[in-house]
Amino acid sequence: MDRTTVDPIPFLNLAHVHEPLESAAVEVFRQVYRKNDFILGEHVRHFEEEFAHSAGAAYGIGISSGTAALELALRALGVGPGDDVLTTPFSFFATAAVIVYAGARPVFVDVDPATLNLDPRALEQALTLKTKAIMPVHLFGQPVDMTAVNTFARAHKLHVVEDACQAHGARWHGQPVGALGEIGCFSFYPTKNLGGFGDGGMAVTNDGRLAERLRSLRNCGRRAQYEHLELGYNERLDNLQAGLLRLKLPHLKTWTDERQRLAALYRRELAEGPARPLEVTPGASPVYHLFTVRAPRRDALREHLATHGIQTGVFYPTPLHLQPAFAGFGGKPGDFPEAERAAGDALSLPLYPGLSEKSVLRVTSAVRAFYAG
Repeated sequence: MDRTTVDPIPFLNLAHVHEPLESAAVEVFRQVYRKNDFILGEHVRHFEEEFAHSAGAAYGIGISSGTAALELALRALGVGPGDDVLTTPFSFFATAAVIVYAGARPVFVDVDPATLNLDPRALEQALTLKTKAIMPVHLFGQPVDMTAVNTFARAHKLHVVEDACQAHGARWHGQPVGALGEIGCFSFYPTKNLGGFGDGGMAVTNDGRLAERLRSLRNCGRRAQYEHLELGYNERLDNLQAGLLRLKLPHLKTWTDERQRLAALYRRELAEGPARPLEVTPGASPVYHLFTVRAPRRDALREHLATHGIQTGVFYPTPLHLQPAFAGFGGKPGDFPEAERAAGDALSLPLYPGLSEKSVLRVTSAVRAFYAG
């Protein structure tokens, strides 16, 4: 089929989210512009409170990005040179990079093939005498088994930092992710379920001491103006971004409900087929940042869908232990077979608020047609 003869189905389309909010977003800009209130500021304070409440946490600390939030979380917990941090090899680059930024060593733990989340059953074999923390990733918006992770962490006196950058509003046994460990970190990159209009992030915690440390670290190590207690960083959330995110936060549940409804339709239409949707762990309530399947002949399927005007995404084509940037940590092919298999067959299908059921049915029909030969 000629690509030009069909209406394209983009992998992501933010128009449905943004267009209805345009007038209100412009008014937020006017408020910030007229008050000249650009760094930290009133919107940041309110958004920290509102987002922390939505994440079930006592404190929210606005930070410049999800990556920066993860790094500062590790530093706030005292993770640094000589320490090991257990994490997944199947995630975005930043998950492992922040461990290195903090001076520690990432130690990878293979994933559960059913969910592609870190497999808690593999934590024991990855434990070292230098292990100080675990960083589970709620990949694609599905919570990790935090009961198992926290049980292991308590048994070995380890810190837990949740990488919830893809999981705004996800729940584990009814509790929001983010406040299930000591610190939870979120990204507001524009493509996220709650996305800003540039970079932005948040750390949440129930520990007032950690919240105070994070506030200092993000703001040049300050306790007061021109009084710097430590070598902190310039990693503050902008007031304008916070104002725009406050505008979107009340809509997050509606957008999440829509993602979950479309995901259920995908599951129904792809049931029993060769392209298998990731399983949902009992007790998990995913928010479907991405809808991902394990697809035999993944690359050929992707080309087939593209021919039918359907865009897809591959997350992630190279696991972290095989990335050149982490070559110094000794990873080699075969070390984490489940992550490596996932890199070869995981395919993410279009899913976002505003995607029609008709489009989902067109995608699933094209998938079935490919495997029917």
